[in-house]
Amino acid sequence: MAGVKGKSGGPRANAGGARPGAGRKPKPKQEPVRVPETDMLSLLQNVALGVVNASPTQVRAAIAAVQYTHVKKADGGKKADRQAKAERSSGRFKASTPPRLVVNNR
Repeated sequence: MAGVKGKSGGPRANAGGARPGAGRKPKPKQEPVRVPETDMLSLLQNVALGVVNASPTQVRAAIAAVQYTHVKKADGGKKADRQAKAERSSGRFKASTPPRLVVNNR
């Protein structure tokens, strides 16, 4: 039909639709690797060093699990840790008490 975009030619012309071979190629299926039972943190270290070849799903699961077994410094409380170290050391290095607020009664 004349005047219609994309449909030039006769009735047997390619009128559109999916082209064979077009689009993203599917990713190859990766079989999960049997990993010896270890601590999740050591598993992630072995993956980073190239000792263990784990699938991306296994790595994501290990990252999620390591958060429950190993406390980050920010989650454990830096101030509490500093206070505990100060109490173990001599009295000279203890954290001082905050200043008292004195209100003048006028």
